[in-house]
Amino acid sequence: MPIDQLDAKLLDLLHAEPKVGVLEASRRLGVARGTVQARLDRLERSGVIVSSAPTLDPEALGFPVIGFVTLEIAQGKGHVAVVEHLAAIPEVLEAHTTTGAGDLLVRMVARNHADLQRVINSMVDGQNVLRSSTVIATQTQIRLRHHQLVQVATDTTSAS
Repeated sequence: MPIDQLDAKLLDLLHAEPKVGVLEASRRLGVARGTVQARLDRLERSGVIVSSAPTLDPEALGFPVIGFVTLEIAQGKGHVAVVEHLAAIPEVLEAHTTTGAGDLLVRMVARNHADLQRVINSMVDGQNVLRSSTVIATQTQIRLRHHQLVQVATDTTSAS
């Protein structure tokens, strides 16, 4: 969904101050409260804004170990059973179907290295997982981010 400059300014404001209310956002952006609310509703409906939930830090919750696990899955059996199994493991943060040697790339966390092995074991215990390969992150250089995409999304000159 294309966004315009007002959407970009609203998203910038929400990024800088997630707790800003609709009334205060309308005051700062110089538009009517109803305009801000309509924009927020549209951005949510279209999937640009996926959540108003707080961003959590797994390390602060006691999960400082980050791992990326590539899973190879038995061909012809589908991903459904494996994905359902992974979804039931709390330490699995996300999983993506990939191209290349592996079939799924999983981002997961653990309390320590012994716990990492426990989580990996629980992931490969699911049916249809043939092989796994794990990479452990030693330090996060760039945290998950989306904010910088707002300007790129509104820049029509570089869209081609």
